[in-house]
Amino acid sequence: MLADIRELISLDDVMEELGLGPNGGLVYCMEHLEDNLDDWLTEELDNYLDDDYLVFDCPGQIELYSHVPVLKNFVEHLKRKNFSVCAVYLLDSQFMTDVTKFISGCMACLSAMVQLELPHVNILSKMDLVTKKKDLEDFLDPEPTFLLSELNQRMGPQYAKLNKALIELVNNYSMVSFIPLDLRKEKSIQYVLAQIDNCIQYGEDADVKVKDFDPEDDE
Repeated sequence: MLADIRELISLDDVMEELGLGPNGGLVYCMEHLEDNLDDWLTEELDNYLDDDYLVFDCPGQIELYSHVPVLKNFVEHLKRKNFSVCAVYLLDSQFMTDVTKFISGCMACLSAMVQLELPHVNILSKMDLVTKKKDLEDFLDPEPTFLLSELNQRMGPQYAKLNKALIELVNNYSMVSFIPLDLRKEKSIQYVLAQIDNCIQYGEDADVKVKDFDPEDDE
């Protein structure tokens, strides 16, 4: 079963009718969704069972997580409906070519983490498209000292204090750990799913089902 927000509002229509760009139009659409949480979204959610596993594919624009409270309010709405929620943040593995881009990705991820206040699973996506996987090994679970050393080598000495502060921030929020996802490998998918299940405690509240036996039928 699939719920499509385009049944409620379309980005293309908003951009055409209001003369907005992609980012402005997207913010408008999400705010319109926020205004309809108790109507359209609640009606859509009523189509699912209590133990259904729902995945919300959210836009990637960082402004929605750092500048406006739309997704925060969306999450709070789900919580009020007794959903167990976690955020899965996907960072393109092809973006991780050096330490400066890694830190940039971590900052964007941290912004979403602080805004949403949810358990977070950080995933390095599109690993199946990476040709030199060894180049990424240093960034999967890097040491803070390694990150600081690499940053200082690539940036001028005037940024030394800033580099140190950034690394400490990333390290203190445990934001230096990413799970690689390779869609060609079933074990990779299963591992990512297990991490998400653990965050939301999926299945832990399920009742144990015991088959009833009739003693008279036991021969």
